[in-house]
Amino acid sequence: MTKAIFVSAALLFAGQPATAGTMSGNGALSFAALLGQHSPHLSKAEKRLLLKYLNGEAEAKAPKGKTVSVKADAVTCRISNVDITFHSCDLTFAGRKVALKGRAAHEIYATLVENGVPGDGAAGSIYEAIGAVDCRIAPAEVVGRGGGGAQCDYAAAK
Repeated sequence: MTKAIFVSAALLFAGQPATAGTMSGNGALSFAALLGQHSPHLSKAEKRLLLKYLNGEAEAKAPKGKTVSVKADAVTCRISNVDITFHSCDLTFAGRKVALKGRAAHEIYATLVENGVPGDGAAGSIYEAIGAVDCRIAPAEVVGRGGGGAQCDYAAAK
């Protein structure tokens, strides 16, 4: 009986495991646009297009038949519930790290929350993290304003 109580208590306090998932629609477009601004793999034109979409310009011109792909190896964001001014995100693109602070970090953090990525916390910090992410934005669908054209698949954080 004591052993069963101990095991149950341990399971109760164990952290929720990170899971893989998918984002779609508005949340995926927002995440891809924010992440894409820091990607060394996107052209200036692709970054501009994603920002236009984020700013509500669905009719923004894009090359016919083109899909914009935003990929990262990992995204790890942290805020503090003690120092409420603290916001940070570390983005990893093919081994290259980009460290964000302040508003830029908060925008990505909030978009992960919006997309249902499970958070985790410890000692005054709240984390949102995912592993490899692959977002695909299809301008031909976005311009149709039917809710489609944006999808991101992500792996669990390591």
